[in-house]
Amino acid sequence: MLAYRRKITTGTREWADHNVNCIRGCFNNCRYCYAKMMAKRFKRSTDDGWKTMTIREDVLKRNFRRLPGRVMFPSTHDIVDIPPFKEACFVALGKLLKSKNVVLVTTKPRLTVIKEIADRFQKYKSQIQFRFTITSIRNETLEFWEPNAPRFGERLSCLRFAFLRGFRTSVSIEPFLDYNPTELVEIVEPFITESVWVGRMNYISRIHASKDEEPYYNEVRKNYETPHLLEIFNRLKGHSNIRFKDSIKIQLGVDNTQRNLGCR
Repeated sequence: MLAYRRKITTGTREWADHNVNCIRGCFNNCRYCYAKMMAKRFKRSTDDGWKTMTIREDVLKRNFRRLPGRVMFPSTHDIVDIPPFKEACFVALGKLLKSKNVVLVTTKPRLTVIKEIADRFQKYKSQIQFRFTITSIRNETLEFWEPNAPRFGERLSCLRFAFLRGFRTSVSIEPFLDYNPTELVEIVEPFITESVWVGRMNYISRIHASKDEEPYYNEVRKNYETPHLLEIFNRLKGHSNIRFKDSIKIQLGVDNTQRNLGCR
């Protein structure tokens, strides 16, 4: 069992000790994206401009050392199947792995990309854990909240593929977009070697929504009402591989003294 440091805070620190990103912006252009929100707040991007990506050459030129604990890659963008950006991600991932880092590969997965990672980095399999973000089983919901990301069927195919190839696998259902995420949990559980994380949407805009968009925002708010979250928590807490993000634990006032990185 690989040993990870136990000092965890909210956000990416719930999963890893370090994070690395080699691209600015993200093609997925998810409506709830925290990185996009922060980029807009500090005038580094616009809502429309976020999906126009640029490569961070400074990151690609770095020689990564072996970092203590686990490295999340990426955390503010995805690994997309667009040649220059995909290759940039593979360069960064390759450098991390060659430096003997343990890497948590986080992505809304595309099957072509996952197959290529499995082939290119096969010899580093023991250093890789996949964490696939799968937030809904409904493609209509995904199309609204995550417009340029893969649909449910492709993400599930990636999970099955990685599992059958012998990689360590985990899933993030954050934010859960279906009112009842139990069905999604039960679908992915057979292909999990590590953990399934469930979290809420932390930032739900109350402005700039058109009349066509308002129903989606109104519905997702119902997902995270405290009585409903408590019902979901009680329904899923008996699953040995379920981990609840701090966003849910804090809202419910759940004892959070024994945290972990989901590395079982």
